[in-house]
Amino acid sequence: MKVLTSRTGWVAMATVVQLALVPVAVAGPLSARLTGDEYLLEVAPLDPMDPFRGAYVALDYPGLPDRGRGGNREPADDVSYVPLVQEGELWVGRRPASERPDSGPFLRCKDDGWRLRCGIDSYFLPQDKALEMERAVMEGRAVARVKIDSRGNAALVDVQIRDEG
Repeated sequence: MKVLTSRTGWVAMATVVQLALVPVAVAGPLSARLTGDEYLLEVAPLDPMDPFRGAYVALDYPGLPDRGRGGNREPADDVSYVPLVQEGELWVGRRPASERPDSGPFLRCKDDGWRLRCGIDSYFLPQDKALEMERAVMEGRAVARVKIDSRGNAALVDVQIRDEG
């Protein structure tokens, strides 16, 4: 173990550990993008554009429940499963449950105490397009194209502006 006695050895070990954690951090969204099926969800604005975070649109999903199962509990790492059902062209969420649904598409979300976080809350895009997209979302002319894998991991693929006609 002579390698870990030098500063270079410790830096190398810390680098290897951090590199090993990267796949763990992106496993859910990456799995959804690669193996998930596509669903269209209604979107609404959540926040105005924040100059400190860059060009993005913070999204809310009116068709999904905004809170988990409720009750007095710690929100950290509390997982809720939101079953999805199709209503016309769009998919909407039903009441969150603590158990994974046996069939049908669902979202695996975390309840942070304020709202459910399903990993599809922000849409980053070029600065010149952010304002146009934010306007379309505020006017209700946008839908989110989301990929969801068999474990409920979700990835926001695109936000599309619908024609008014």
